[in-house]
Amino acid sequence: MQRILTFIICLTVGVCAMATDVTIDKESCTITKDGKTYKLYGKVKIVDSFEDIKVKIVDSFEDADIKIVNSFENTCGKVKIVDSFEDVKVKIVDSFEDIKIKIVDSFEGIKK
Repeated sequence: MQRILTFIICLTVGVCAMATDVTIDKESCTITKDGKTYKLYGKVKIVDSFEDIKVKIVDSFEDADIKIVNSFENTCGKVKIVDSFEDVKVKIVDSFEDIKIKIVDSFEGIKK
């Protein structure tokens, strides 16, 4: 019984330690995770590990619409995929995301 109780406590503490503080500010076009703020536009590098933000790509109920562009990624919601000199490193995930995005073709900016 003692082992089971110890396991449950360790599991609970581990899950709590993994929880992150994430805030999406559509007015400023930013996402803040663990006290560090990233723009929701700019140069993005897709990585498998050591990410800044975990992103889930969805078709509906998104936190932000994102348009992938080749240039002029200096507008809210527009990103350019790069291999180096990124503004933010992103890992694409299926669950436990920091933000849900919808990739769009036409773009009218981040919905507030």
